[in-house]
Parts: sequence; structure tokens; C-alpha cells
Amino acid sequence: MKKIFFLILFFATVASGFAEIEKPVTWSFTTKNTDKQQAELIFTATMESGWHVYSQFIGSGGPVPTSFKFTPSPDYELDGKMVEQTKPTKAYEKAFDMEIAFFANKAIFVQKVKLIKVGVIVTGTVKFMSCNDEQCLPPEELPFTFKLNSSADAAAVAPAVAHEADVKQQPEQVTTAVDTSKIATLSTAAPAAAPTSHAAASRSLWAIFLAGLLGGFAAFFMPCIFPMLPFTVSYFTKSASGKGGAVGKALLYAASIIVIYVVLGLAITIIFGADALNVLSTNGIFNFFFFLLLVVFAASFLGAFEITLPASWINKTDAKADKGGFMGIFFMAGTLALVSFSCTGPIIGTLLVQAATMGQYMGPAVGMLGFSIALAIPFALFAMFPTWLSKMPKSGGWLNSVKVVLGFLELALALKFLSNVDLAYHWKLFDREVFLVLWIVIFGLLGLYLLGKLRLAHDAETKGIPVIRLFLAIIVLSFTMYMVPGLWGAPLRSIAAFLPPQQTQDFDLYTAALNNKPDDHQTRKYSDLFEAPLHLDAFFDYEEGLAYAQKMHKPVMIDFTGHACVNCRKMEADVWSKKDVLARLSKDYVLIQLYVDDKTELPVEEQYVSKFSGKTITTIGGKWSDVQATRYNANSQPFYVLLDTKGGMLISPQGADYNSDDFVKFLDKGLQVFAQR
Repeated sequence: MKKIFFLILFFATVASGFAEIEKPVTWSFTTKNTDKQQAELIFTATMESGWHVYSQFIGSGGPVPTSFKFTPSPDYELDGKMVEQTKPTKAYEKAFDMEIAFFANKAIFVQKVKLIKVGVIVTGTVKFMSCNDEQCLPPEELPFTFKLNSSADAAAVAPAVAHEADVKQQPEQVTTAVDTSKIATLSTAAPAAAPTSHAAASRSLWAIFLAGLLGGFAAFFMPCIFPMLPFTVSYFTKSASGKGGAVGKALLYAASIIVIYVVLGLAITIIFGADALNVLSTNGIFNFFFFLLLVVFAASFLGAFEITLPASWINKTDAKADKGGFMGIFFMAGTLALVSFSCTGPIIGTLLVQAATMGQYMGPAVGMLGFSIALAIPFALFAMFPTWLSKMPKSGGWLNSVKVVLGFLELALALKFLSNVDLAYHWKLFDREVFLVLWIVIFGLLGLYLLGKLRLAHDAETKGIPVIRLFLAIIVLSFTMYMVPGLWGAPLRSIAAFLPPQQTQDFDLYTAALNNKPDDHQTRKYSDLFEAPLHLDAFFDYEEGLAYAQKMHKPVMIDFTGHACVNCRKMEADVWSKKDVLARLSKDYVLIQLYVDDKTELPVEEQYVSKFSGKTITTIGGKWSDVQATRYNANSQPFYVLLDTKGGMLISPQGADYNSDDFVKFLDKGLQVFAQR
């Protein structure tokens, strides 16, 4: 019992150590002109609830004070000392045995500078320490850069752009003007704290959990598990002194199943880490590996072979299960996991692949939680109500049919990962119509199988078609027919997220009537590699798109996207295609699509070493991924950023939002702020 407890505690502790790095303090840097020869540099620290930073004036022996270091330059002079515009709170800190001055929620520091020449750049670092009631994070040193274009036009190169509320309170301040000639070295600035969509992350975790739940229920009806139910329940009822004892043992057995599979999910998370899980979704090599892995799983379910674990593992676990007591029940659950691996392995493998590639740190553990709960519930319920066993269907050939159905589904899912690789490397061998043809054939064969018109080697001969199989066949064949118009360009919005982009289709009647592209489209950078959805007029290079926005005096929407991004395709098909959204994207904004997973090599002269990650950036995708991480402290897609013509952020960025009305509000809000500037 103690060993199991400490094992769980160990995994929980390690997992917490791998959790996302705390970033409770966000800095924004803005300027304000007082006259032609003087400007104010405004440093704003925004703290999450419960966190605080310290004043500049902390006595010896106290926490690290907030301090500012300016790089000396003959182009400007500091006019006086840094002023704490926000009044600090003072309180006695027992830990330091002294009175401490600190800021909560927000702190504003102001430094006046005298401008000696036109075109002044002020650089330096801010050092601070953040604490809450439970912990203090290590001191951070954050670089800042203010680019004062002229004595009458001051603008900060703001690595963290002021929040919209700050813009409204200080309309005279000017936001960042990005030096587009140095976009590859933007990592010299501090990362902007882009807001993360907690709701979107929560939805993703719920989707993973539900997928695990469905996988667990499917696994229960597999030939390796279902026949074990009566034997396992019989063991509990016979070995226990009464019904209460049987229920208690069954609950321990169910809890053990949950612990085993959740620990497996945590192990996957710990081994790969949060960032690595997100990288998996955009890595061409891993996507091709996943494709091959799922094909192997599909072949196993279709009866080509069985995936089994070494017999020695099963024998050792089974021997420990015979000892009885809690440890015996735990090892009984372990034996179930090992013995049933030939059936559950492909389901678990597919679930872990899906969870890992969704980029959610706790995805594998959450998926395994759903899977194990669904697998454990029947054993607990039938131990509580053993008479239910008499009403359960008997084992038979129908169990093999469950495996075959899952095999067809595994094969269909595998094609998605192959499509990701094809898009990332621009093979152009696996376009939308090719993908659809294969899915139509796969699901058509599945429908014939359910009708009994197609039999595999391990299938038992059946007489007649059960009603359930008939209903399933109707659903599958209807879905097959639904996909057929897609061969001529029908959007197929319900599955668009899984299909290659619409623009990869050669024969497309749906978007043929849309003609938003100007005559110079073919001359734009990377136009031979990328195609915007819905015939939108898009740029695929930041500098080129921003220059066009300045020429047309239009705001910019940057779409950080990816070939392997399922949510990106869903947004384009379900939200961008709506009339109100499409009108704004085509008329009111300059659209810049930056693919973060593209594998096209950059020219040697454009390759560089990221100051943010320290990695050598050699591909187009690597460049835009580095820009997203450097400027916006984000690495998920889609990620939408609205900018003015100088590259200054208009409002807070956002990720996927499948409510088209909300997305229209997001775009309109950006237009409103742009008009005010």
C-alpha cells in the first residue's frame, strides 16, 4: 500500500516540476512626449492576483528590489531618477524581519529622458523579483528597447505592448514600430505576454478526456477484455466474506486500473515535456512515424497479427496477483493491462498520439484518466450487481467485429498524419481529393463489412444482420455518401478540420467563383509554396505584408498557422467562410499567414541563431515559430494578432474561437482601435 502511494506521489511531484513555468508578471513599455526635447519612458508591471513585485527602495537583507539599468549613450540623458508613479504598499515581512515596500496588481515606473539628437534608441534591462504568499520566483532580468524615431515622434519598440485599457487611458502614447529589417532578431526584446485561451485549453482537455472515455468503453468490448468480466467478478464474490467485501475489492480493482493507466499518461508527459508535445504536432518525421504506427495498429485490429507483450512480464505480474490483499488486487489489475495489451495497445497508442499532438501538457494523463475510468466502471458495477451478468450478451464472433471496425477507423485516422507530412514538405501527392477518395473507400468498405458483404479471415459466419449492425451500416454509408460531393469542392464543414486545406484541391467548384487575388499575387514571396483559403488575398512573409499595409493604410491580421493544425482548418472552414468574417478579412485587413511548421529551407543568408531559444533557424516554419514565441510568448496555433501599419499591437491576440459572431467582434474591435490611432 505504501509503495503504491509513494509511486503515485512521485509521479505527481515530478509532473508538477515539469508544469508550465510561472510567468505571473507582465511588463509593457510605452512612451509619452512632454515636449520636443524630452520624453517619458513608462514601465508598467501587471501582476496576476496574489503576486507582487518590490519597490526600488528595499533595505539590505530584504528581497531583490526592482531596478533599471540603462545602456549609456551620447544620444540621450536621463533626466532625474526613476519615479514610482504607483504608491507601494508597506508591510512587515516576518521572513526578512523588516518592513517591505511592494506593489500588487499593477506598478508604474516613469523615467524622463532628454533627447540630444533625432532617432534615439534607449536600451537596458529591468531586474525584478516576484513573490506570492507561498513562494518567490528567481529574480528575472528583462531587456527593453525604446525606439524614439524623432524628438517629436516617440515610440517604444515594445516587446510587451500595452493592454487596451492602457491605450484608452493614455491616448497620447504611441505603440511599437517594428524594425522589419531585423525581424529575425526580434528575440533581443522581451517576449510579450500574450493571453492564453484558458477556455480553449479546457475544451481541448475535455475533448481528450471524452476521447479516452470512448476508447475505454470500446476496449471493454474487445475479445481480450470482455470475456474476463464474469471470471473477475466471480473471483470477487467468492473470495469476499459478503457483498460488501466483494464491492470493496471491486472498487480497489477499479481504482488500481485507473492508477496504472494515469501513471502511464503522466510518464509520457514527463518523458516528452510540454514543449515537446506541442512540437510533435508539427514535426514531419514524427507525423510520418505516427502514420506508420497507426497503420500497424489498424493491421493488428484487422487480423494480420497480434501485438503482445513478453510472456515473462505477464507471468511475474500474475504471480504477485496470487498473494492476495491490496497488492494482490493491484497486480490483478496490472495483469489485466498486460494480458489485454493486444486489444488495448492500439487504442491506447492512438489516444496517446492524439493527446500528445494536441499540445496540451496534461493531455496524455487526462486521456488515460478517461480511458481507465471507462474500463474500470463495468468491473465495479458488475461486482455490486452480479445478477446483471446474466443479461449481458455472450462472447462470440461479434467481439472480433468490434476489433475490425476499430481497425478501419485507425486506418482512416492514419491518413491524417500522412497528410500533415505531405503539406509540410510540399510533396503535393496527397491533396484533398486524394484524401477524400481514400476515406470514401475506407468507410464504404466498413459499411459493406457491417452489412456482412465483406468478411475477413477471423470473422465467424453470421446468419442475418443484427439490428445494431444495420443501424451502424446506415450511418457509415450515409457518411460515405456525404463525402462524395467533396470531390468537386463541397466544403464538408463537419470534417473540414481533418481534411487537407480546400486550396489543395485541383478541381474545386466551391471557391472557383471567389476571386480576391490581385494581379501581382504570383510575384509575392512564397506564393509558389502557399495558397490562402477561400481565395483570400494573403501574404506569407511578414515584412512584405507589413509594407503593403503601410501602402494601403490598413490594419494587419497575422495568422500564425500550420499545415498540421486541425483547429486552423476548422476556423477557416467554419468561421472564416461566414459572410461577415470573409468580408472583413478580404476588405478591411491585410492578411499575413505565417506557417510555423513548414520545412522549406531558408536561403543561407537568411538563416540565423535565435536569441530566444538559442537554436539555429534554418526553415521558413522555424523562422515564424521563433517570431511567435519571441514576440508573443505563444506557441499554439491558430494564433491571431491584429497590428497597425507600424507593427504595433491593436488589441490582445486570441486563438481559435468557433463562434463567428465573437470573431467578428474581435476584428471590429481591432478596426476601432486602428481608426482611433
